[in-house]
Amino acid sequence: MFAIVPPYLLSRLAATDAPHLATAAEAARATLALGRTYHPPRRDRARLDLSVDGDALVVSGEPAPERLICDAQHREQLPGVRVRGEDDGPTGDPAVDEAFAGLGASFELFWDAFARRSIDGGGGALEASVHYGDRYDNAFWNGERMVFGDGDGEVFRGFTASVSVIGHELGHGVIEYGGGLAYHGQSGALNESIADVFGALTEQHLAGQTADHASWLIGAGIFTDAVQGVALRSLSAPGTAYDDDVLGRDPQPAHMRDYVQTTEDNGGVHINSGIPNKAFHLVATRLGGLAWERAGRIWYLTVTAGGLDSAADFADFAAATTATAAREYGEESEEAAAVRTAWKAVGVTDRAEPSRSSRSV
Repeated sequence: MFAIVPPYLLSRLAATDAPHLATAAEAARATLALGRTYHPPRRDRARLDLSVDGDALVVSGEPAPERLICDAQHREQLPGVRVRGEDDGPTGDPAVDEAFAGLGASFELFWDAFARRSIDGGGGALEASVHYGDRYDNAFWNGERMVFGDGDGEVFRGFTASVSVIGHELGHGVIEYGGGLAYHGQSGALNESIADVFGALTEQHLAGQTADHASWLIGAGIFTDAVQGVALRSLSAPGTAYDDDVLGRDPQPAHMRDYVQTTEDNGGVHINSGIPNKAFHLVATRLGGLAWERAGRIWYLTVTAGGLDSAADFADFAAATTATAAREYGEESEEAAAVRTAWKAVGVTDRAEPSRSSRSV
């Protein structure tokens, strides 16, 4: 499964013996023990506008989301009990209504920015289950639906409040339908990074934010006040999202010279994603304006065009995004220059060698 909270962070929490975090430590251990399989669905829906032109009835429309929210009722069986569908009003349950709104925000980003009809590109349903497990400290995309835990209440709050978390996890679905990236090593870090990009863009699109006014944070608001940190990850400044006595310091590098050689976390997929995250941030802020219009479009087209190998590494993706920018905007364009400069700035295309030493996270 593709989960938003990295295993190394949960492992730190699970190992704590701090008395005031006993519940959180127990919840983290239980969360680490769970895993899921998946079966992608497909459905379609349209939003229609009816008008009259003389004697003629004019029907126009654009794709609209088909959302379905279920309540797992603190069990680990999915999907749970249906509690809100597309034509239903708010329920008053914050988790249900936040999930509903977040799925809609993700749908609107992909349709408005990329003319993509839902995750699968064909109008597939957007389904989610909330209140999963007992104090479950994560949210994940299992290939069929979004699944949200309520958090332990001591370190993590409920995960539905963060639009970037929802956009990130649904982004994994777009990557899968685009051909997929093997979830290990650099290709896995790219998978995580691209999902972070989609998560950040979902939040920015919803708020109408330009690149220079965005927070560039993933998971802002999911930590309680007990945690010294603002989010799970930062695209603008990898390695600075949190620095906590229990959780440790955000281990993400922003440059290839600090690339983490590790066998943990599927070869560092959540850690080393900081490097391509920073590259995207550099492209988006250099181009300015709305990040999904040019920087996001380059990343999206690269992922969904079908030419990216599932085992692509950072250098492969750098070459692919540069080629996309040149094809779409011109070899000498501002966009192509921004992409080339960004990948060089993070050490991917200047032949910088990562450290040979491993470090624990």
